Amino acid sequence: MNTTIIAGLGNPGPTYQWTRHNAGFLFLERLAEAAGGSITKKNFSGLTGEMTCGGQRLILLKPQTFMNLSGKSVVQALQFHKLPLSQLIVVHDELDLPVGAIRFKNGGGHGGHNGLRSIMELTGKSDFIRLRIGIGKSPFGDTTAHVLGNIPPDQMEILSRVFEGGREMLELMLSEGLPKSMSLFNNRNYLEG
Repeated sequence: MNTTIIAGLGNPGPTYQWTRHNAGFLFLERLAEAAGGSITKKNFSGLTGEMTCGGQRLILLKPQTFMNLSGKSVVQALQFHKLPLSQLIVVHDELDLPVGAIRFKNGGGHGGHNGLRSIMELTGKSDFIRLRIGIGKSPFGDTTAHVLGNIPPDQMEILSRVFEGGREMLELMLSEGLPKSMSLFNNRNYLEG
């Protein structure tokens, strides 16, 4: 059985728990919960859990290093499991996508996202799969306050649907490949119930 690491990015601690920047953590928690599991084992400077999906063994990883040092945790997990970057999926919040959108992307730059930047710096590469969760841009132009702001209740409802869609995307990607998952899901919008 193939092993894939799914790293959800976020910041540890109750202060950040419900912030937009923690969309990766929140998605992973939903994924584990749906499979009847949890992400509580201390490993790789993070918290880990395991599940199977699409015929693959998934290592769920929530780095506890704070966002700017996410790469440290991700690299430890890849090295321990002796996995190439092609067996890594990074789930993160994305300013360039509107709320209600979730998309796969393979490779590319970090777009100013410090978690992605850290992973790229420590691996020396950018060719890994990302699952990008739209949080939209701040209408006031203050990016830091926006990403570290709590998710409003109406957007939590939308995110709940986004996460469910993301779970379906992931299952299809693991069983039938990235191109098929991207073509079926990348243009969906989960704003409406």
